[in-house]
Amino acid sequence: MNKLKVAVIGCGSIAQNRHLIEYHNNEQAEIVAVCDKVESRAKATAIQYNAKAYTSYQQLLAMEDIDAVSVCLPNALHAPVTIAALTKDCHVLCEKPMATSREEAEKMIVTAKDFNKKLMIAHNQRFASSHEKARDLIASGAIGKVTSFRTTFGHGGPEGWSADGSDSWFFRKDEAFIGAMGDLGVHKADLLRYILNEEIVDVAGFIENNVKENSTVDDNAVCILRTESGIIGTLAASWAYVPNEDNSTIIYGEKGTLRMEDDPEHALIASYRDGEVVKYQLGKIQTNDAGGQTSSCVVDHFIDCIIENKEPLINGEEGMRSLEVILAALQSNETKQITTIVK
Repeated sequence: MNKLKVAVIGCGSIAQNRHLIEYHNNEQAEIVAVCDKVESRAKATAIQYNAKAYTSYQQLLAMEDIDAVSVCLPNALHAPVTIAALTKDCHVLCEKPMATSREEAEKMIVTAKDFNKKLMIAHNQRFASSHEKARDLIASGAIGKVTSFRTTFGHGGPEGWSADGSDSWFFRKDEAFIGAMGDLGVHKADLLRYILNEEIVDVAGFIENNVKENSTVDDNAVCILRTESGIIGTLAASWAYVPNEDNSTIIYGEKGTLRMEDDPEHALIASYRDGEVVKYQLGKIQTNDAGGQTSSCVVDHFIDCIIENKEPLINGEEGMRSLEVILAALQSNETKQITTIVK
């Protein structure tokens, strides 16, 4: 079978540390083109992966015969570039958050269906071994009825991760649309929906810009969430956690508690009412800090879905539902009221 021809649009850190490496390591894919508005970055990446370099995604899509595209651009460009690629008969793997509004997300979903192409959103938390195991334990009834949760995702900020450092688009509202809540919080919204296997319906959001100077987006946020069955808990997202990243999630049930990514040695610890404690040594979650897993599994899943004609685990509809939680948090913060997510 011929390899899938892939283009990566945007050659910043997420592309360099995730997408490009994972496509390169996948025997069923070939990187044929890359694009970045910074010409030197595009050329250097192209040389590294033996691909063609572009500074215009429109030109790339017009010139290249490709099967799939990764969209690794500022948030405000996710929807327009994804839609452009879909209309060129390309399957698309888009970074999160998938869009800046429900309307944009819906247009992406409709376009993918109209052109019969796969649309996947790069929510990698679902693929972490600890999260998959916790989902299975919850579904099996091991901890009984889930009553509450606490999840957080925080680190020192994009300046330590972005290719542009403190001058990154992450800090500019016109390009990013949203800060820590879009960068990190949307991952946790998606994770909660996945492991609890139900939707979040009510959101109370407290969102601040109180850490990063010269930033026009949020850098600290805490949300209170309620699911459709009445589970309540908190979600925190921050660009102010130093010196180490916190990527932990705790699920509280009637029969026990599950702690994920909350212990340096054990990815999952299950503590039960009868005193039993089970410590799982699973693969570590992918992280910006040293020592995380080397692959997010996102690209491999995307490629498999294309080849085997399967629906991606995080398709456009799933990406939109997770985005809606973040949009609801923004609305709640602005109105100072609880926001209900309308189905």
